[in-house]
Amino acid sequence: MHIHDDRPSRVGVAIVGLGGAVATTVVAGIELLRQGNATTQGLPLAELDPTFTAELPPYESLIFGGWDLYADNLANAARIHNVLTPAQLEQAGPALEQISPWPAAGNPNFCRNVEGEHQIEMVSHRATVEQICTDLRHFRQEQRLEGVVMVNLASTERRTDVSLPVFASLDAFERALDANSPEIGPAMLYAYAAIAEDTPYVNFTPSVAVDIPALMEFAERRGVPVAGKDGKTGQTMLKTVIASALRSRALHVDGWFSTNILGNRDGQALADAESLQSKLTTKSTVIDQILGYRVEDHVVYIHYYRPRGDNKEAWDNIDISGFLGQPMQLKVNFLCRDSVLAAPLVIELARLMELAQRRGMVGIQEQLGYFFKLPMTAAPEIVPEHALHVQEQRMLAWLANDVANPLERSVG
Repeated sequence: MHIHDDRPSRVGVAIVGLGGAVATTVVAGIELLRQGNATTQGLPLAELDPTFTAELPPYESLIFGGWDLYADNLANAARIHNVLTPAQLEQAGPALEQISPWPAAGNPNFCRNVEGEHQIEMVSHRATVEQICTDLRHFRQEQRLEGVVMVNLASTERRTDVSLPVFASLDAFERALDANSPEIGPAMLYAYAAIAEDTPYVNFTPSVAVDIPALMEFAERRGVPVAGKDGKTGQTMLKTVIASALRSRALHVDGWFSTNILGNRDGQALADAESLQSKLTTKSTVIDQILGYRVEDHVVYIHYYRPRGDNKEAWDNIDISGFLGQPMQLKVNFLCRDSVLAAPLVIELARLMELAQRRGMVGIQEQLGYFFKLPMTAAPEIVPEHALHVQEQRMLAWLANDVANPLERSVG
């Protein structure tokens, strides 16, 4: 097998929410891989034919830094989240202890239930952006990185009206930055800073970040690849598979009731009604596009239940009708590990976005919709594809550098 000689050996992953459950699982996972104490099981691209992955940076090339509202080093943070086994924590602990988050941008008006004190002093939006940019430059220089990708893993922010005039163009957004507009949340500041520093940006959260016209315009102007939003990890991933199968067999979905409980920091953030609405928006849109009709009785609930911790339980009841109108039901109970499902997707996205930049890709990376509940598209009139198998085909076509792929668009 020919390995591309231009693969980078040190790729920085700057994570917003570095001390969270997903991020600490990501960092520990790569450290355990380096040590030979973990396999690549669960990493979606690890078992692909080398034809698809020869250009991707190695897993072991990933170097981590980032921001968090809590100052704990990653070993202490991982102990709090209780995702890793005692043996894994012991093995990865020394490396995790060496990594502490940088002060983060926080705003209780956007995320009420997560209010750590390890914060950038919010003098102004511009000053906050400059501090984030400075952090990225220091990270690149101090770690001798050949490339950097930013990934947003922060707690979910409240829902934002993306049609507001301040978001309509880059010029309007720049003026709003200068005026410290209260409509601009932390996720947008991080996205703006990433683009300003020519750093590929991934929004793994439901928060409004790069998915406003102003920042999409900024990414196009700067020639920076961006992707999002909201990682498709557990319940919604299964929905996109089940809905595709039901459509394939012409079984009509009469109703779909979904509920899930979780007790980690993400669940705590979602206990706020406005943050919850952001999450429900991304979870509620997938099945109509796949089925080709609107399911009127599609109900989704998320509940914060502290004793469950990171062990999320997702339950679905699906009412369907088949030949001769005969009713049937499907019931799915998914007891999953939230961070164990999410961490591999974050790792793969970091590798893919580094490759996208190396290939000269620009703006929204639609071919990475495979990873997201609400994939971003290049224009509002483009309906995102949600079926997992179709999304996978598109991603693999891009990975194989298929020049006939209509999603291929690069600088020049």
